[in-house]
Amino acid sequence: MSNERLRTFYDERRRKGPGLIALAVIGIINWIVSDVLNFSSLVSQLNIDMSAFKQVANVLLPEFGLFGTLFVFILFSNLLGVIPGFESPTMFPQVPLGCALVTFAYYNWMGIRANGIGRYLAHFAGPIPAMAPLMAPIELISHMARPLSLTVRLFANMYAGEQVTLVFISLAYLVAPALFMGLHVFVGFLQAYVFTLLTMTYVGQAVAHEH
Repeated sequence: MSNERLRTFYDERRRKGPGLIALAVIGIINWIVSDVLNFSSLVSQLNIDMSAFKQVANVLLPEFGLFGTLFVFILFSNLLGVIPGFESPTMFPQVPLGCALVTFAYYNWMGIRANGIGRYLAHFAGPIPAMAPLMAPIELISHMARPLSLTVRLFANMYAGEQVTLVFISLAYLVAPALFMGLHVFVGFLQAYVFTLLTMTYVGQAVAHEH
């Protein structure tokens, strides 16, 4: 964001007065609560099979760089918005979508490489052959929805965080921005961690032989 745009943004926010403060407070509370609840729900829903993680550790250790690269890239992109005059690239949907498509392509490729294309595709039909006509569409929809889920989770959280931070910067130039920038940093770490954890989980499930 250019200095001129920032100045215009600040001037507009000052004219709107106290009502904006109440709106921003509601927004930040909703932002915090949704992040914490989403993370708690994510941890409880993943129900990660430890054998899948052992497979990741044993089979994918030489290629572990992808997880680290994703984490560092997303974290750097998230934290870039803390610097005055810059915006987080992850607040634009194209960047989270690109990361999500990389994850989608990678875990499918690793599943095919570890199990063979026939065995990997067979797991979409489920363990009971008679249920295959029902299970196959459900599994396919579930997998196709993963890039959308990854994209929306990262984009929505970072966009909301960026807007809340800008509102508080426009209302108070010292104390409040410092506090909410600290929160922005925390959410940036959390979102990078969640995205990387989900990527590892998808790869672990794909390469596991117990389909």
